[in-house]
Amino acid sequence: MVNKCINNILDRVFQPLCPLCDTPCSGSLCRQCHNELPINQDCCQRCALPIADKQGNLCGQCLSSTSPISFSQIPFLYADPIDRFIGQFKFTSNLAFGRMLSQLWLDHHDPDLELPELLIPVPLHSHRLSERGYNQALELARPIASHFGIPIDYTCCKRILHNTPQSGLKKQQRKRGIRGAFEVKKRPNAKHISLVDDVVTTGSTVIELARQLKKSGVERIDVWAIARTP
Repeated sequence: MVNKCINNILDRVFQPLCPLCDTPCSGSLCRQCHNELPINQDCCQRCALPIADKQGNLCGQCLSSTSPISFSQIPFLYADPIDRFIGQFKFTSNLAFGRMLSQLWLDHHDPDLELPELLIPVPLHSHRLSERGYNQALELARPIASHFGIPIDYTCCKRILHNTPQSGLKKQQRKRGIRGAFEVKKRPNAKHISLVDDVVTTGSTVIELARQLKKSGVERIDVWAIARTP
Protein backbone atom coordinates (compact mmCIF):
# COMPACT_ATOMS: atom_id res chain seq x y z
CA MET A 1 0.00 0.00 0.00
CA VAL A 2 2.82 2.41 0.93
CA ASN A 3 4.69 1.63 -2.28
CA LYS A 4 1.53 2.22 -4.30
CA CYS A 5 1.03 5.62 -2.69
CA ILE A 6 4.65 6.57 -3.32
CA ASN A 7 4.36 5.51 -6.97
CA ASN A 8 1.19 7.58 -7.38
CA ILE A 9 2.93 10.64 -5.95
CA LEU A 10 5.98 10.12 -8.19
CA ASP A 11 3.74 9.72 -11.25
CA ARG A 12 2.13 13.09 -10.52
CA VAL A 13 5.42 14.86 -9.79
CA PHE A 14 7.29 13.44 -12.76
CA GLN A 15 4.43 13.24 -15.25
CA PRO A 16 5.70 13.89 -18.80
CA LEU A 17 4.98 17.28 -20.33
CA CYS A 18 3.73 17.95 -23.83
CA PRO A 19 6.75 19.18 -25.86
CA LEU A 20 4.59 21.86 -27.50
CA CYS A 21 2.70 23.45 -24.61
CA ASP A 22 4.21 21.96 -21.42
CA THR A 23 0.86 20.55 -20.36
CA PRO A 24 1.11 17.27 -18.39
CA CYS A 25 0.16 14.40 -20.65
CA SER A 26 0.23 10.62 -20.73
CA GLY A 27 1.11 10.25 -24.41
CA SER A 28 3.50 11.84 -26.90
CA LEU A 29 1.45 15.07 -26.96
CA CYS A 30 -1.43 16.49 -24.96
CA ARG A 31 -4.88 15.92 -26.41
CA GLN A 32 -5.28 19.49 -27.73
CA CYS A 33 -1.90 19.58 -29.50
CA HIS A 34 -2.48 16.09 -30.84
CA ASN A 35 -5.79 17.19 -32.35
CA GLU A 36 -4.10 20.14 -34.08
CA LEU A 37 -1.50 18.08 -35.98
CA PRO A 38 -1.44 18.68 -39.78
CA ILE A 39 -3.18 15.55 -41.03
CA ASN A 40 -2.69 14.48 -44.64
CA GLN A 41 -6.33 13.54 -45.00
CA ASP A 42 -7.36 13.98 -48.64
CA CYS A 43 -4.46 12.60 -50.63
CA CYS A 44 -3.50 10.34 -53.52
CA GLN A 45 -3.42 6.67 -52.50
CA ARG A 46 -0.25 6.01 -54.46
CA CYS A 47 2.00 9.01 -53.76
CA ALA A 48 0.12 10.66 -50.83
CA LEU A 49 0.16 14.05 -52.54
CA PRO A 50 -2.61 16.22 -51.04
CA ILE A 51 -5.50 16.63 -53.48
CA ALA A 52 -7.54 19.80 -53.10
CA ASP A 53 -10.57 18.57 -55.07
CA LYS A 54 -10.46 14.81 -54.68
CA GLN A 55 -12.68 12.93 -57.12
CA GLY A 56 -10.85 9.61 -57.07
CA ASN A 57 -8.10 7.69 -55.33
CA LEU A 58 -5.21 8.95 -57.47
CA CYS A 59 -3.81 12.36 -58.34
CA GLY A 60 -3.51 13.50 -61.96
CA GLN A 61 0.16 12.59 -62.20
CA CYS A 62 -0.37 9.06 -60.90
CA LEU A 63 -3.31 8.61 -63.29
CA SER A 64 -1.19 9.63 -66.27
CA SER A 65 2.04 7.76 -65.46
CA THR A 66 3.24 4.43 -64.14
CA SER A 67 5.01 4.03 -60.83
CA PRO A 68 6.79 1.16 -59.06
CA ILE A 69 4.96 2.19 -55.88
CA SER A 70 1.54 0.71 -55.20
CA PHE A 71 0.44 2.58 -52.07
CA SER A 72 1.67 5.22 -49.62
CA GLN A 73 0.76 5.58 -45.95
CA ILE A 74 1.90 9.09 -44.99
CA PRO A 75 -0.42 10.46 -42.30
CA PHE A 76 0.99 13.99 -41.84
CA LEU A 77 1.76 17.05 -43.90
CA TYR A 78 5.26 18.48 -43.64
CA ALA A 79 4.08 21.50 -41.67
CA ASP A 80 4.35 22.85 -38.13
CA PRO A 81 4.93 21.14 -35.72
CA ILE A 82 5.77 17.91 -37.60
CA ASP A 83 8.52 19.66 -39.58
CA ARG A 84 10.08 20.89 -36.32
CA PHE A 85 9.96 17.42 -34.79
CA ILE A 86 11.65 15.93 -37.86
CA GLY A 87 14.31 18.67 -37.84
CA GLN A 88 15.07 18.01 -34.18
CA PHE A 89 15.27 14.29 -34.86
CA LYS A 90 17.48 14.46 -37.95
CA PHE A 91 19.82 17.33 -37.25
CA THR A 92 20.29 17.47 -33.47
CA SER A 93 20.70 13.72 -32.78
CA ASN A 94 17.60 13.77 -30.58
CA LEU A 95 16.39 10.20 -31.03
CA ALA A 96 13.51 10.77 -28.62
CA PHE A 97 11.80 12.81 -31.33
CA GLY A 98 12.18 9.84 -33.67
CA ARG A 99 10.41 7.56 -31.22
CA MET A 100 7.67 10.15 -30.80
CA LEU A 101 7.22 10.46 -34.58
CA SER A 102 6.97 6.68 -34.92
CA GLN A 103 4.30 6.62 -32.22
CA LEU A 104 2.38 9.43 -33.91
CA TRP A 105 2.51 7.45 -37.16
CA LEU A 106 1.10 4.43 -35.34
CA ASP A 107 -1.62 6.61 -33.78
CA HIS A 108 -2.75 7.83 -37.21
CA HIS A 109 -2.18 4.93 -39.61
CA ASP A 110 -5.12 3.42 -41.46
CA PRO A 111 -6.49 0.60 -39.26
CA ASP A 112 -7.26 -1.38 -42.43
CA LEU A 113 -3.71 -0.98 -43.70
CA GLU A 114 -2.49 -4.05 -45.60
CA LEU A 115 0.71 -5.09 -43.84
CA PRO A 116 3.82 -5.99 -45.84
CA GLU A 117 6.11 -8.93 -45.16
CA LEU A 118 9.16 -6.72 -44.69
CA LEU A 119 10.20 -3.13 -43.93
CA ILE A 120 13.18 -1.59 -45.71
CA PRO A 121 14.42 1.77 -44.39
CA VAL A 122 15.66 4.06 -47.17
CA PRO A 123 19.46 3.73 -46.84
CA LEU A 124 21.91 6.58 -46.32
CA HIS A 125 25.26 6.75 -48.07
CA SER A 126 28.10 5.61 -45.81
CA HIS A 127 29.54 9.16 -45.69
CA ARG A 128 26.20 10.65 -44.58
CA LEU A 129 25.70 7.83 -42.10
CA SER A 130 29.15 8.51 -40.64
CA GLU A 131 28.39 12.23 -40.31
CA ARG A 132 24.98 11.76 -38.68
CA GLY A 133 25.74 8.63 -36.68
CA TYR A 134 22.42 6.93 -37.47
CA ASN A 135 19.96 6.40 -40.29
CA GLN A 136 16.78 8.27 -39.37
CA ALA A 137 14.66 5.94 -41.53
CA LEU A 138 15.92 2.90 -39.63
CA GLU A 139 15.23 4.54 -36.26
CA LEU A 140 11.69 5.37 -37.37
CA ALA A 141 11.17 1.82 -38.63
CA ARG A 142 12.21 0.07 -35.40
CA PRO A 143 9.15 0.92 -33.21
CA ILE A 144 6.76 0.42 -36.13
CA ALA A 145 8.24 -2.97 -36.98
CA SER A 146 8.07 -3.98 -33.33
CA HIS A 147 4.42 -2.93 -33.07
CA PHE A 148 3.34 -5.01 -36.07
CA GLY A 149 5.83 -7.85 -35.66
CA ILE A 150 7.31 -7.20 -39.11
CA PRO A 151 11.03 -7.84 -39.75
CA ILE A 152 13.37 -5.08 -40.95
CA ASP A 153 16.04 -5.57 -43.60
CA TYR A 154 18.54 -2.70 -43.67
CA THR A 155 21.33 -4.60 -45.44
CA CYS A 156 19.74 -5.67 -48.74
CA CYS A 157 19.91 -2.19 -50.29
CA LYS A 158 22.82 0.22 -50.46
CA ARG A 159 23.11 3.85 -51.43
CA ILE A 160 26.09 4.03 -53.77
CA LEU A 161 25.99 7.69 -54.82
CA HIS A 162 26.93 10.40 -52.33
CA ASN A 163 25.07 13.29 -53.92
CA THR A 164 24.11 16.66 -52.50
CA PRO A 165 21.16 16.78 -50.06
CA GLN A 166 17.84 16.66 -51.91
CA SER A 167 16.26 19.42 -49.85
CA GLY A 168 16.16 22.69 -51.76
CA LEU A 169 16.36 21.04 -55.19
CA LYS A 170 13.61 21.33 -57.78
CA LYS A 171 11.71 18.25 -58.92
CA GLN A 172 13.67 17.64 -62.13
CA GLN A 173 16.96 18.23 -60.30
CA ARG A 174 15.94 15.64 -57.71
CA LYS A 175 15.12 13.11 -60.42
CA ARG A 176 18.48 13.60 -62.15
CA GLY A 177 20.41 13.62 -58.89
CA ILE A 178 18.92 10.38 -57.58
CA ARG A 179 19.27 8.22 -60.71
CA GLY A 180 21.48 5.22 -60.06
CA ALA A 181 21.81 6.14 -56.39
CA PHE A 182 20.79 2.71 -55.05
CA GLU A 183 21.93 -0.86 -55.46
CA VAL A 184 20.09 -3.99 -54.36
CA LYS A 185 22.84 -6.17 -52.88
CA LYS A 186 20.56 -9.17 -52.37
CA ARG A 187 16.96 -9.80 -53.29
CA PRO A 188 14.66 -9.29 -50.27
CA ASN A 189 12.98 -12.43 -49.07
CA ALA A 190 9.51 -10.96 -49.53
CA LYS A 191 7.01 -10.29 -52.29
CA HIS A 192 5.40 -7.30 -50.54
CA ILE A 193 7.59 -4.72 -48.81
CA SER A 194 7.24 -1.18 -47.45
CA LEU A 195 9.94 1.44 -47.72
CA VAL A 196 10.27 3.60 -44.60
CA ASP A 197 11.41 7.24 -44.66
CA ASP A 198 10.86 10.47 -42.77
CA VAL A 199 9.67 12.91 -45.47
CA VAL A 200 8.50 12.44 -49.05
CA THR A 201 8.86 15.61 -51.10
CA THR A 202 8.72 14.81 -54.82
CA GLY A 203 8.93 11.06 -54.34
CA SER A 204 12.10 10.78 -56.44
CA THR A 205 14.09 8.96 -53.77
CA VAL A 206 11.53 6.28 -52.92
CA ILE A 207 10.62 5.82 -56.60
CA GLU A 208 14.26 5.23 -57.58
CA LEU A 209 14.77 2.73 -54.77
CA ALA A 210 11.46 1.02 -55.61
CA ARG A 211 12.53 0.67 -59.25
CA GLN A 212 15.66 -1.19 -58.25
CA LEU A 213 13.71 -3.45 -55.91
CA LYS A 214 11.16 -4.18 -58.64
CA LYS A 215 14.00 -5.23 -60.92
CA SER A 216 15.17 -7.65 -58.24
CA GLY A 217 11.77 -9.36 -58.22
CA VAL A 218 9.75 -7.69 -55.45
CA GLU A 219 6.10 -7.70 -56.55
CA ARG A 220 4.54 -4.93 -54.44
CA ILE A 221 6.23 -1.91 -52.90
CA ASP A 222 4.51 0.57 -50.56
CA VAL A 223 5.86 3.65 -48.83
CA TRP A 224 5.45 4.38 -45.14
CA ALA A 225 6.65 7.84 -44.15
CA ILE A 226 5.90 10.41 -41.50
CA ALA A 227 5.19 13.47 -43.62
CA ARG A 228 4.43 14.55 -47.18
CA THR A 229 5.37 17.91 -48.61
CA PRO A 230 2.26 19.53 -50.16
